[in-house]
Amino acid sequence: MHMSRLTHRLQVLLDDDRLRRLEEAAAKRGTSVATIVREAIDDKLPAGDDARRAAARYLLAAPPIDIGSEEDLKAEIVSSLDRFQP
Repeated sequence: MHMSRLTHRLQVLLDDDRLRRLEEAAAKRGTSVATIVREAIDDKLPAGDDARRAAARYLLAAPPIDIGSEEDLKAEIVSSLDRFQP
């Protein structure tokens, strides 16, 4: 978790469903809606080394594949990176 000083305020308009999901997630974890929003931003838009870690987690979480040859493995990695959305 990035522990910087929080100095900027942002106003965001949400529909009822999104607000309900945020409030439920915050209540379930015993934290604030703001914390859930900050974590979602970090998860979706990782910075620097965090982006590489997110890509590695994405690849490691992928279902098992029969890689066949080394060339097949390289092609699958390239294909996975094309689909990767941090």
